[in-house]
Amino acid sequence: MAVYVIATYDIVDPEAYGPYVPGVVPLLHKHGGEILVADYEAASLEGEARGVNVVLRFASEEAARGWYNDPAYGPVKQVRLDSCANGTITLAKEFVMPSS
Repeated sequence: MAVYVIATYDIVDPEAYGPYVPGVVPLLHKHGGEILVADYEAASLEGEARGVNVVLRFASEEAARGWYNDPAYGPVKQVRLDSCANGTITLAKEFVMPSS
């Protein structure tokens, strides 16, 4: 079953954030991750909007956790943590319609 990683955060230091995207993309590919949404200008319909909104798709929860916990991601993740604020990273399972 597919899972989605939903990330929202505000970049507070754009220069320090610069290496994050080039660093994370190869690791996403390594774990079979697909970028479905990456928007720096998303419109909020409800609640407070964040500067960055990302939705990633993985084939399984194991694949998503494999990416997030990959030791190679640690230093890349630290770039994001050090240069951003108000971050939320959520793991959500694909919706499957119950059979009637």
